Amino acid sequence: QVQLVESGGGLVQTGGSLRLSCVASGSFFSLKAWAWYRQPPGKQREFVARIETGSRTNYADSVKGRFTISRDNAKNTVYLQMNSLKAEDTAVYYCSDLTGHWGQGTQVTVSS
Repeated sequence: QVQLVESGGGLVQTGGSLRLSCVASGSFFSLKAWAWYRQPPGKQREFVARIETGSRTNYADSVKGRFTISRDNAKNTVYLQMNSLKAEDTAVYYCSDLTGHWGQGTQVTVSS
């Protein structure tokens, strides 16, 4: 059974940074691509970033140059480093193994 647990969210001021973590269990972690999505208040869930098994990455245009996705296969963990945060980054952030499994989400609130 795949379980994903996100952490690292919180309240931060505009321009600040946060690093989100997603620890996966039962997931054959190293064999999968992983992604971060987010759901802003009152909006649909949207793609943020993706990392392939070979560590190739791609990002939503809205976060390019500010966010970095990475993975540590030894720790079964995928990270999202978020810098230069903006109010519009406020959302619940979810990780996914892109096979239908999602974590419970972690809240990120950016105050102006």
